[in-house]
Amino acid sequence: MDLGLKNRVYVVTGATRGLGNAAARELVADGAKVVVTGRSEKSAADAAAALGPNAVGVAADNADPQVAARLIAAAREHFGGFDGILVSVGGPAPGFVADNTDEQWQTAFESVFLGAVRLAREAAGELDAGGVIGFVLSGSVHEPIPGLTISNGLRPGLAGFAKSLADELGPRGIRVVGLLPARIDTDRVRELDGLSADPEATRAANESRIPLRRYGRPEEFGRTAAFLLSPAASYLTGVMLPVDGGMRHGF
Repeated sequence: MDLGLKNRVYVVTGATRGLGNAAARELVADGAKVVVTGRSEKSAADAAAALGPNAVGVAADNADPQVAARLIAAAREHFGGFDGILVSVGGPAPGFVADNTDEQWQTAFESVFLGAVRLAREAAGELDAGGVIGFVLSGSVHEPIPGLTISNGLRPGLAGFAKSLADELGPRGIRVVGLLPARIDTDRVRELDGLSADPEATRAANESRIPLRRYGRPEEFGRTAAFLLSPAASYLTGVMLPVDGGMRHGF
């Protein structure tokens, strides 16, 4: 299936590893050009080099109020256009209600929530009809995940923002989509599993709750993201798509 991605230009934040990187890889594989971001010049440059000539790396922190305009300018400068953005960011500090400090909450709010709002707001002002804004969220949008209290607090609010934005931008032909990953086999998920006393038993227990009985592969998430960002999904907006092997049982 031709997704219509050839020569389209996207910004993908948090793309040096994990889900952002998986999405960037699949976009490039289908012919898109991407600006990928990381916290350091080296990590961003290394990620772009691994993706090939249709990628460029930019050091960026989603919490920086100036970063959105800079990334869109980079897309136009390097590739001559801007067709969409996928906002991904490393997960906030794990912990239960009594564990997480005000500082951790504030740091996560600036990066996970407010940073995403700023990126989406800037993109909305720069995109034409056919453009798309995507958010990498979490299954916690629908159901809290034990031990991830900060994420449980912020991700549902960001999903609500995305829904509102979809309503506002729809008349302009701009789509807004969200992806809700659960247990995708990334460094972040392995790190979280490793916090338990018995990581192997934890993984086995988690897999037993997934109807497909396994963690998702990063490329499976990446292909889903590439489809949602592509013209092939031109009538999908306001959707929050679980990428979870069937863990969510509700509608």
